[in-house]
Amino acid sequence: MLNKILREIIPLTSNDCFTIFSREKAEFDFPLHSHEEMELNFICNAPGARRIVGDHISTIGDYELVLVGPNLPHVWETYRCKTKKIKEITVQFHKDLLEEKFLRRNQLSFIKRMLELSARGISFSPDTAKAIQPSMEALTRKQGFDSVLELLSLLHTLSISRDSMTLSDTVFGQAQFSYNSRRISMVVDYINQHFHRNITLSEVAKMANMTDVSFSRFIKSRTGINFMDILLEARLGNAARMLIDSTQSISEIAYNCGFNNISNFNRLFKKKKGTTPKEFRKNYNYYGTRKFI
Repeated sequence: MLNKILREIIPLTSNDCFTIFSREKAEFDFPLHSHEEMELNFICNAPGARRIVGDHISTIGDYELVLVGPNLPHVWETYRCKTKKIKEITVQFHKDLLEEKFLRRNQLSFIKRMLELSARGISFSPDTAKAIQPSMEALTRKQGFDSVLELLSLLHTLSISRDSMTLSDTVFGQAQFSYNSRRISMVVDYINQHFHRNITLSEVAKMANMTDVSFSRFIKSRTGINFMDILLEARLGNAARMLIDSTQSISEIAYNCGFNNISNFNRLFKKKKGTTPKEFRKNYNYYGTRKFI
């Protein structure tokens, strides 16, 4: 099963702190997937549904709360769930939202440890999930700085909870909270700012003071993907964001994100997201509300 993992592109920009998506639905229909971002997923009223996180498989009860680390494959499946009004709230945030220097402070040691353990996935008890539901729902209503404080408070509460367990015996992907490289960070920032135009490997290699071949090997060893994959993810991520929160046409979005061929854009988007841009926009407008902070 793990050889059929969809790589999801989360529509978060480098200027966002997190995104929160709240919806009610009749079934789970998103395939096994992974993404760079951290994810905190709350579910209620879905007993009998099946959760897969890494190599761990389990049936869930009435209340579910799981923290999923970067690049960790995960999915929730309808399985034996009979209810048709499933409530789900998903918070996704950059893996480096809380930087290493900040997390080294004594007051944040529990959060730091929890984020490290999330590389294997963390399941919190049904009682904890039920108790945290008001905070998750409050987070969907808050704006600006207050919402960031609410998220930090929520993470702290979970980090000191004793009713939790790690899920996967295997750590998937690179469980790092930063690239640990000034060169990589500089290049990724540059790509995120200029994804709309033609960016070449030679151009970014010069920024890093490296030859094309050396830089190509370097970026692959540090990130696990090559330069063109990073550029494509930046373009598709921003395209997904525009599909959600803009009224631009799909062809306009494709052009503004660096794609000169609409057919190529549709093909690459479906390959990465598992759905066409048109279906993606329709699903987000129909199934729930997503907010960016």
